Amino acid sequence: MLTPQMKLQRVQICRELLAKFDEDGEDLLRQIVTGDESWFHHYDPELKQQSKEYRHKTSPSPKKFKVFSSARKVLLTIFWDSEGVVHTEFLEEGNTGNSTKYVNTLEKLKARLRRVRSEKVSIIYHNNARPHTSLETRTVLDRLGLRTLLHPPYSPDLAPSDFFLFPKLKD
Repeated sequence: MLTPQMKLQRVQICRELLAKFDEDGEDLLRQIVTGDESWFHHYDPELKQQSKEYRHKTSPSPKKFKVFSSARKVLLTIFWDSEGVVHTEFLEEGNTGNSTKYVNTLEKLKARLRRVRSEKVSIIYHNNARPHTSLETRTVLDRLGLRTLLHPPYSPDLAPSDFFLFPKLKD
């Protein structure tokens, strides 16, 4: 449950975003790159025979793959904007996602943005996970010329990836 102070902070951040939108309009939305991460299971295909299909008796049975989740999983880090996915990285289970790894990812993202987006993209929207808010990360964001949109603490409902992207990828 959000405390009164957290609720006030959410309102304040939303007002600031609305004021920026009033100033910049649609241009603001084109500058935003959303970043998030989630764990995904590997899927191993297994051949199975199809039944209940109408075919000639002498026709070979069509083969279809059935997928089973394996014990392995990977952490997908993804950045996307209003035009689509910009950058993805995978981290195998057992490896650590820390500030140093995230800084490396941000540097790759900036290089990718220079190659694929002609407009200047300068605003990153990510949650308040420790690797995203560390001093090392903030320093590199400044050096790369990337600003961040504020994300209120304990507000997973404001993470668009959790509602519009990850559920579809996991299906």
